[in-house]
Amino acid sequence: VNNFGPRAMMLIAGGGKDLPPPDLTVTTLMPSDAEAIRREVPGLDIVTPMAWSFRMGVKYETEQIQCVLWGVEPDWHEAYSWYMEEGDPISAEDVATLNRVCLIGRTVKRDLFGDEDPVGKRLYINQVALTVKGVLEAKGTSPGGGDFDNRVILPITTAMRRVLNVDYVGAIRIQTSDPSRMAEQNEQIRVLMRERHHIVPPQEDDFRIYSALVIAEMARGISRTLTWLLVSLVVLSLSIGGVVLMNILLVSVGERTREIGLRRALGASRRDIFTQFLTESLAVTLSGMILGSLIGWGVCLVLERLAERIKFNVMVSWEPFVLGAVTALAVGVIFGVQPALRAARLNPSEALR
Repeated sequence: VNNFGPRAMMLIAGGGKDLPPPDLTVTTLMPSDAEAIRREVPGLDIVTPMAWSFRMGVKYETEQIQCVLWGVEPDWHEAYSWYMEEGDPISAEDVATLNRVCLIGRTVKRDLFGDEDPVGKRLYINQVALTVKGVLEAKGTSPGGGDFDNRVILPITTAMRRVLNVDYVGAIRIQTSDPSRMAEQNEQIRVLMRERHHIVPPQEDDFRIYSALVIAEMARGISRTLTWLLVSLVVLSLSIGGVVLMNILLVSVGERTREIGLRRALGASRRDIFTQFLTESLAVTLSGMILGSLIGWGVCLVLERLAERIKFNVMVSWEPFVLGAVTALAVGVIFGVQPALRAARLNPSEALR
């Protein structure tokens, strides 16, 4: 699932609640299901089925690559807002006549044709000759790390009957005219598919429906889980670091007993001794924070340079550094109090002896 906007939904073959990859073994989603959705669910602008294969060999002369293949209808371009950079799009005539034509992504163009103009050239998929009709505009890298441009687009009838030899589709892309009705339409589609596929609860659905709302909810769930995990790791790390700091300061108090006794004998109060050791605790934690922040800033700069090459944006914000300073002060105070109290409570005469 990609390019989810506020109006888009995706009906995918295969049950479960997880995100794709789709279950390619499920063969129950039919082009007639798309027709039924168009007919019976009101308020939809686009309902376009897609047949697909995610690993197909494509050959041109002596060059051969593996890519994603999609069989689509003409309104696929509008459904995905994915238009042509060169040549012509898939047309209704292409679909009606099972025309042996295809569109290719920028990666396919680069890997197969190099500097040649691919439009009008003939390539082969599953021993079927296809004429390149056009080149799709670049989409870049997907959030999952895949290459959107490493794909070949065919008329859906050509893909199903000539190349893939199937009578089912992998997904149906749906676009609503009113985003506020998306939840209602989602449920209507679910009920319709259960009726058409003869699914009776508690039997598991053989399809999944995704929308921007569903994806956002999944993302929030993953974010919450990661947040709690990271919080747990941070608390554990800070606890270990604080205990180590406290032990170091306690050892320091033991080694500096005579110094503490001498200061007390010369007029230093318990408060002065307490402030001295607590200040040392804060100095240690702040020094660690500054060093860690500099290392983190350096890593961010390196990632930013690398990200420019892969077209991935890295944003460096000031909030984590402020949080680091506050956390360092808190650790210094919490774990520095006990050593400072022990130093302040030393008896001057015993300390000097």
